[in-house]
Amino acid sequence: MRNKGEPNLKANAPSDLRSQLKFLEDVSVNKCIKCKLSETRKNIVFGEGNPSSKLMFIGEAPGAEEDNTGRPFVGRAGQLLTKIIESINLKREDVYIANIIKCRPPQNRNPFEEEIKQCSPFLKEQIKIIKPKIICTLGKFSTEFIIGTDKGTISAVRGNEFDYDGITVIPTYHPSYLLRNPDAKRETWEDMKKIRDLYFKAT
Repeated sequence: MRNKGEPNLKANAPSDLRSQLKFLEDVSVNKCIKCKLSETRKNIVFGEGNPSSKLMFIGEAPGAEEDNTGRPFVGRAGQLLTKIIESINLKREDVYIANIIKCRPPQNRNPFEEEIKQCSPFLKEQIKIIKPKIICTLGKFSTEFIIGTDKGTISAVRGNEFDYDGITVIPTYHPSYLLRNPDAKRETWEDMKKIRDLYFKAT
């Protein structure tokens, strides 16, 4: 039985992964008016990448550039994320990238708890469709959503392995944090080496 708040997808949804994601985007996400972010968004930022990837990156919410383009992680933080992905011998097209929140919070403020509650079922459905072997959570909000709020701060949990429905989760710093605190890039590199090793063992 479908849980309250989860996307009401039709029984005749397509079978291939890319079409399933497109179906979710068109039928549920693009029509969403569950919270006030729907009133101020320019574009919904659903997610993009390889739908059969073993590795999924999950961030917090779209920023101004993402809201303008409808694509995740295309601003300065996104450019850094692309470099981080390339540092482990992968291309951006090899992975899947999404956020918990699909619409930009005004002035790039932190998402409210109610916004996460309303929007996160879409992310859960994306994870179910993609079935990644590894999830890299980027920053506080995506990490707390995936592994819970009782594990400690992002600086305490980063680089450690957690489980989400049989998927290995490794948190690390959000690229926007790295832009403000470049000294943390060394720790992020250590996290990414773990992810790289897990990725190539899983393929």
